[in-house]
Amino acid sequence: MALETDKQDPRGTKIVGAILKRHDSLYGDAEKVSSALHNVSQDNWFRTLRLAFQCIGVIYGDIGTSPLYVYSSTFSSGISNVDDLYGVLSIILYSIILLPMIKYVFIVLYANDNGDGGTFALYSLISRYAKVSLIPNQQAEDAMVSSYGLDIVSAPMRRAQWMKKSLESSKLAKVAIFLLSVLGTSMVISDGVLTPAISVLSAVSGLQEKAPQLKQGQIAWISVGILVVLFSVQRFGTDKVGYSFAPIILLWFLCIGGIGFYNLIKYDVGVLRAFYPKYIVDYFKRNGNDAWISLGGTLLCFTGTEAMFADLGHFNVRAVQLSFSFVLFPAVCLAYIGQAAFLRKHPEHVLDTFYKSIPGPLFWPTLIVAVSAAIIASQAMISGTFSIIQQSQTLGCFPRVKVLHTSKLYEGQVYIPEVNFVIGLLCVLITLGFQTTNDIGNAYGICVTAVMIITTILMVIVMLLIWRVSIWLIIPFCLVFGFIELVYISSVLYKFKEGGYLPIVVATLLVIMMGVWHYVHVKKYWYELEHIVTNEDMRQLIQTHDVKRISGVGFLYTELVQGISPIFPHLIEKIPFVHSVLIFVSIKHLPIPHVEVSERFLFRNVESKTSRMFRCVARYGYSDKLEGAKEFAASLIEGLQSYIEEGHFITGMQIQETEDQTTSIADSNTRYHKAGSTVYIEEALTASETTGLTHPRISSYSAQSSGTISEEQSRTIAEEKQFIQRELQKGVVYILGETEIKARPGSSFVKKVVVNYMYSFLRKNFRQGEKAFAIPRQQVLKVGMVYEI
Repeated sequence: MALETDKQDPRGTKIVGAILKRHDSLYGDAEKVSSALHNVSQDNWFRTLRLAFQCIGVIYGDIGTSPLYVYSSTFSSGISNVDDLYGVLSIILYSIILLPMIKYVFIVLYANDNGDGGTFALYSLISRYAKVSLIPNQQAEDAMVSSYGLDIVSAPMRRAQWMKKSLESSKLAKVAIFLLSVLGTSMVISDGVLTPAISVLSAVSGLQEKAPQLKQGQIAWISVGILVVLFSVQRFGTDKVGYSFAPIILLWFLCIGGIGFYNLIKYDVGVLRAFYPKYIVDYFKRNGNDAWISLGGTLLCFTGTEAMFADLGHFNVRAVQLSFSFVLFPAVCLAYIGQAAFLRKHPEHVLDTFYKSIPGPLFWPTLIVAVSAAIIASQAMISGTFSIIQQSQTLGCFPRVKVLHTSKLYEGQVYIPEVNFVIGLLCVLITLGFQTTNDIGNAYGICVTAVMIITTILMVIVMLLIWRVSIWLIIPFCLVFGFIELVYISSVLYKFKEGGYLPIVVATLLVIMMGVWHYVHVKKYWYELEHIVTNEDMRQLIQTHDVKRISGVGFLYTELVQGISPIFPHLIEKIPFVHSVLIFVSIKHLPIPHVEVSERFLFRNVESKTSRMFRCVARYGYSDKLEGAKEFAASLIEGLQSYIEEGHFITGMQIQETEDQTTSIADSNTRYHKAGSTVYIEEALTASETTGLTHPRISSYSAQSSGTISEEQSRTIAEEKQFIQRELQKGVVYILGETEIKARPGSSFVKKVVVNYMYSFLRKNFRQGEKAFAIPRQQVLKVGMVYEI
C-alpha cells in the first residue's frame, strides 16, 4: 500500500499510513455523504405552480365547500337580530385568518419532516432530536444519513438541551407524546369518515329547492350513490384524481367568489364593517351563552385545515401557500361576505342560505358545480388519511395494510385499499343513519378542534427542541391559538349527545387498536433484545449442532438491529442446516421520510469473516416504498459485494490513536461501512453493549489517498463475489419468524386480554409478513416460536 508521511489531525489524532482524517461521532453533520437538498429547495417554479394547481383539487375541497352549511349550522334556530350577522361574519373571517392561514399555512407547514406533514410527521421529527421512541433501535449510524438533518446542539442552547434531557429521561413524557400522536391520527381518520357524508349531503340537498317532493331519505340515498363512485376512483391515485378535480374546484371558487361579490354589491356593502373585531364582542354581549353554543357552527368554516398539513407529502409548502393565499382565501371570504349581505335582507332564508342567495339563471349550473365540489371535498381527508396511516404503520403504530404508491413522480401519493373500503363503508352508514347535516356537523367539529389542539402542543415541543425560537414568540403562539381552539372545542362538546359522540367513539377504537399493536410491538422487541445471540453464542451453537451448509442464499428476517434474533438458534435446534450464504436482514424505518438508495444498507460480519454469514440493516424512511422481493434481493447482494470488496481493501491498515494505542481494522468484530470517500468504522461491541441501551462507538476516516491492493487480495475478492453470485442463482429462501406472542405466566388480567386476545385478533386479521414484503410464497420458510412477554 502506498504510504504518506505522518500527519497531525486538528484535534490531535496522529495518522499513520494512508491519510485518514479522524472525526468524533458527535460531529454528525460533518459526516453527511450525500448532497441531497431539502424537498422544497429542489423544486423549480414550474413544478411548484403545477403542484399548486393540483393541490386545489385535493386539499381544498373540504374547506372550500364549507359555505354550503356554515350559516345554517350557526343559526340553527333562526336569526333573532340581523346585527348578529356582523359578529358571526367577523368570527368567521378572523378564524380563517388566524387558524388556517397564519397558524397552518405560514407556521405549521414549516414544521414538516423533510417535506412530509401530519401528526406522525411531527412525532418522527421530534424522535430524531430526542429519543422519545419506545423502541430502542436507535443506532449512531442513523445520524449519518444525509436527510437525517440533525443540528448540533451548542452550549448556549440550554433550553433545547434541557427539553431533550427531560423528554428522554421521562417514560411518562414518551408515552404522552406517543398517545397524543395516536389520538391526532385517530381524529384525522374520523374526520376522513365524516367529511364525505356532510359535504355530499349538504350539496345534494339543494335539489329540494327545485324538487320539493324529494324526501330527506331519498336525498340520503342519492348521496350514498355518489359516495360509492367517489371511493371507487381512489385506486387511480391522487395524481390522476388531482388533475381531474382541480379544474372543477377552481371553477367552484370562481363561482362562489363571483356570487359573493354580486350579493355584496346588490344587498348590503355595509357588512364589510365585520372586519372590525368589535362586533365579535358585541355579539357575545348580546347573546351570551347562545353565542358560545353557536361557535360549534362557525368552526365549520375551517374544517379540512389539517388536510393541508397531512397532505403535504403529496405537494410542498410553496404550492400550498400560493394556492391558499391567491385562490382559496379570497374566494371563500367573498362567499361568506356575500351570504351575510343577502341574509341582512332575507334573514328567513338562513337555513338554506347558499342556494337561496344564488341568482336565478345561475342556479342549475351552480348546483352542478356544488355537487361536484362536495364530492371532491372528501378527497382532502381521504388523501390525508392514506398518508397518515402509511406513516404510522412504518413507525410500528398501525397493523400491516397494503400500501400502493400511485405516482412514479411523487412517492408521497399512496392508496390503501383496505382503509379505503372501511372509510367508504362507514361514510355510507353515517349518511343513511343521520340523513341530515346538523348532527354530523356536531361530530365534525370535535375532530377538527381536537387535531388542532394536539398540533399546537406538538408544535410547542418543536419550537423549544428543534427551532429553538425565543420564548417570547412561543408564549403568544400558545396563548392565542390555544385559547381559540379551547373555546371552540368547549362549544362542540356541549353537543356531545347530538352527534358529538361519534368521532369520540371512532377515535377511541382506533387509539385502542394502535395502542395495543404498538405496545406488543415494543414488548416483542425487548424480548428479542433480552434473548439476543452474540457472536460467541453463534460459534458455540454451530459447533454443538454440527451445522452443515446447503446451497443457495438465505435471508432471515428479524426486527433486531443489534445481535441475532432467538429465532435462529430455534431453527438450528430443529434443522441443523444453513445456506452457503446467510444474511440476517432487518428492515428498519428511520424517523425521516426518505433514505437515499446509496445509504440504504449497513453490513457487518457475523461469527467470523470466513463464515459467509452477514447482518444487514436495510434502512427506509417512513414514506419510502419497499421494493419487491426480487428487486430487494438484487440490491442487497450488490451492496454485500461492495462491502466485501471494501472490507478487503482496508484489511491490514493500522491506525494509531492519540494515546498511541493501535486499533486494527482487520479485527473480525469491527464493523464499518463506506460511502464515497468516507469509511465509517464501528468499534467492536462488548457483551454488555449489545443490549441496545448504549450507542456503538463510531469513528469515521476520510480517505484522501488510495492504497494498492495485492494480487492475493484482488483474487480473494473476485472469488468471494463469484461465489455469492453463484449461490444467488441457485435460489433465495426467505426465512420468517412465525412468532406467537403470549403474556408470560403471572401477568395481570388486563395484560393477558391485551396480548393473548386483542393483539392476536389484530395479527390474524391483518396482512402477514410475506405479503407485506411481497415475498413469493414458494420461497418462504416460516419458523414457529412462542414469545412470552
